[in-house]
Amino acid sequence: MGKRKSSAKPAPKKRMDKLDTVFSCPFCGHGSSVECRLDMKNLIGEGNCRICQEHFSTTVNALSEAIDIYSEWIDECERVNHLEDEGDA
Repeated sequence: MGKRKSSAKPAPKKRMDKLDTVFSCPFCGHGSSVECRLDMKNLIGEGNCRICQEHFSTTVNALSEAIDIYSEWIDECERVNHLEDEGDA
């Protein structure tokens, strides 16, 4: 008689690291002062600075994260600065 084969246990799932929700402000430069929130019910993402009270809001989708809101804010700041530079020239 032979032995029963032991069933192999499934590999443990790798845990994904959480992404940041607090960032440095593009206006006042304070670190960890901008907090990004996602409102999935209304599909709105908001970033607010606790120090200088600057804020930014954008539309989000099901795959959006806090870093996406912050990145869009930075991109919008760069776009506006670039338009102002072209207007002065």
